[in-house]
Amino acid sequence: MNNPTREEALKLLTQYTKTESLISHAKAVEAVMRHYAKKYGEDEDKWGIIGLIHDLDWEQFPDEHCTRTTEILRGAGWPEDWIRSVRSHAWGMFTEDKPESRMEKVLYTIDELTGLVTATALVRPSKSILDMNAKSVKKKWKMKSFAAGANREVIASGAEMLGEALDNVITDTIAGMQTIAAEIGLAGSV
Repeated sequence: MNNPTREEALKLLTQYTKTESLISHAKAVEAVMRHYAKKYGEDEDKWGIIGLIHDLDWEQFPDEHCTRTTEILRGAGWPEDWIRSVRSHAWGMFTEDKPESRMEKVLYTIDELTGLVTATALVRPSKSILDMNAKSVKKKWKMKSFAAGANREVIASGAEMLGEALDNVITDTIAGMQTIAAEIGLAGSV
């Protein structure tokens, strides 16, 4: 198979994922991955598609996360390096595939962070990401009960792997998500 297209990835995603919030999460991760690819001069389509498909099996097979995705993507003829990149986002939780490439390290870092950024935007008076900055997220970061599912250790570890300051990673994540704010329900009343 040639490299998968976004349309093929989206079709697979919506075949296995029906929950709007999970689809929005996948699109948020895709947007941030595209932002980072552009920043680093990398292949925006490849990075974006891997971001879009990263949680393909989460809704239907949460106990087999990444195992089922591997089977599905192999069955569809996806390149092994793309599959490995998807698997690496769950390193230490569901897989032993440690993020190695810059793309894998970004995905590992921003997956959890997009959830924290989304939750922060939704409690703002504007309910928007468009008027938000890293400082807002850092305030919520300290509140362990806020968006408790967003694993801050993974985010911090990923930022360290990337060799980037956490504030910069948060700023880039917000910037990527801002590009599709309306599509993921975070345009609010700005």
